[in-house]
Amino acid sequence: MLTYLQQFADQAPILNVFRYITFRTGAATMTALIFVFLFGPAIIQGLKIRQGRGQPIRDDGPESHFQKSGTPTMGGLMILLGITVSALLWADLTNIYVLSVLAISVGFGLIGLYDDYLKVASASHKGFSGKMRLVLEFVVAGVVVVFMMNVGGDPLSSSLAIPFFKDFLVDLGVFFVLFAAFVIVGAGNSVNLTDGLDGLAIVPVMIAAASFGMIAYLVGNAVFSDYLQIHNVKGTGELAVLCGALIGAGLGFLWFNAPPAAIFMGDTGSLALGGMLGAIAVATKHEIVLAIIGGIFVMEALSVIIQVASFKLTGRRVFRMAPIHHHFEQLGWTEPQVVIRFWIVAVVLALIGLSTLKLR
Repeated sequence: MLTYLQQFADQAPILNVFRYITFRTGAATMTALIFVFLFGPAIIQGLKIRQGRGQPIRDDGPESHFQKSGTPTMGGLMILLGITVSALLWADLTNIYVLSVLAISVGFGLIGLYDDYLKVASASHKGFSGKMRLVLEFVVAGVVVVFMMNVGGDPLSSSLAIPFFKDFLVDLGVFFVLFAAFVIVGAGNSVNLTDGLDGLAIVPVMIAAASFGMIAYLVGNAVFSDYLQIHNVKGTGELAVLCGALIGAGLGFLWFNAPPAAIFMGDTGSLALGGMLGAIAVATKHEIVLAIIGGIFVMEALSVIIQVASFKLTGRRVFRMAPIHHHFEQLGWTEPQVVIRFWIVAVVLALIGLSTLKLR
């Protein structure tokens, strides 16, 4: 919205600042942070009154988790509201990539919100049908990917870029829609699986957002992308503003989610934020790099897949408990140890992922 003020820069030169993505990214970060700080307590109180018993705790989970009973969920609402308000103020709303990523975030957030509602209403950790949820996620992601492909130029819009190779593209044609939708849905559900301990998911999400904010800015800038020999995708630089908004809203949420958490993110937040990261990775043609930067999420998802497959095929479990953060709890790690060590791993993976920008 405020980007329109740059039209009057001739009359008031100070309005030139609205042209710069870097300025608007910083402003978006602060706006989202302040919004969550100001309205977070009211949102938490409102959710606590309406939910009563709060988020159901898994019966087979670690014993230490039962003391969290009564903590409200759906905290992703405050994150989504912070991101949306900040984006409406500071992002270019005529940019198709901005609209596409926001559509994924809101769409996945609504799916997660309904799932959280069913869990609270039934006092069970099971929401609605997993298959139906995946179908809805794929439909939302698929539609948005088609819109993004229509904006990008051929063959880049339907191709997979391979890290470490400056000119190597794998043209997937129409199958790129399925691939990109899989990346977005996979990212959303991987973050959802990671969200099991206070602060465990939100910090790696912010680390990934900071990394992809930089990637989006570089990929969208013809000069920088040429220097780094990465593919230039015109218009994606504006996604740095959304990444800034995510970081600000995430910091605000972490204030309330720090142990002992006053609120949980819930599927409302984890699906939305994961889907948002996946959509940004698809838009910037860095899908594979997302698997590196978001390695924590990949590890969490793989631990569940391995655990389920092993039990069905052999009747034995590989891990003491899945997702893998619960496995480490069962080994004797305290919750803060698991969370902080996972944060450290997330930082290391982000640095490795960013290094691919220059290793071409």
